[in-house]
Amino acid sequence: MFESQPGNDPVSRRLTRRAFLFTSIAAAAGVGLLTIRRPHRAFAEDATSHPGEPVVIVLFSDDGKRLRKITMPKLARSADEWQKQLSPSAYNIARLADTEVAYSGSLWNQHKRGLYRCICCDTALFSSDTKFESGTGWPSFWAPIARENVVEQRDTSLGMVRTAVSCKLCDAHLGHLFNDGPHPTGLRYCMNSASLRFVPHSA
Repeated sequence: MFESQPGNDPVSRRLTRRAFLFTSIAAAAGVGLLTIRRPHRAFAEDATSHPGEPVVIVLFSDDGKRLRKITMPKLARSADEWQKQLSPSAYNIARLADTEVAYSGSLWNQHKRGLYRCICCDTALFSSDTKFESGTGWPSFWAPIARENVVEQRDTSLGMVRTAVSCKLCDAHLGHLFNDGPHPTGLRYCMNSASLRFVPHSA
């Protein structure tokens, strides 16, 4: 009743090639999308890979007052421990360097005065004093609250060269740094809401 073999005429061969071409393009697009949304394993190492490494950070009170510099061991936790502490979204972003969808985070449109701390270790990272509306859908700052509290490193994932920003104390992935920010630094620290905890000023 039905032909079990594809036709050998020129029209059938063209249709077969066309179907193969469309299927290949769709498959490539699907793989590309998964690559973009999949957490980058390069950032998946636990802090336990550097146990006890001393780091210098600056402490701040919740009202944004600079307290003092301290030297303390880098925070070391296993992947299982981080997964128990963080939500799945925060784990994927802070520990695996995924990126939240633009305009989906809770802090991109936050305009209250306050402090932005690391979701993993509570280190003070940014202040509302340097936050600005970038129009990108991610919380953006023109400077960290203290340069000592963040680490900037080269990121070549997704076929491009960027500068990744992470927490100095626990290596949490925060976002990326760009050179299209406002005065006075000209920088844009484009952060993920899921990597931050906002603490409003009491007054």
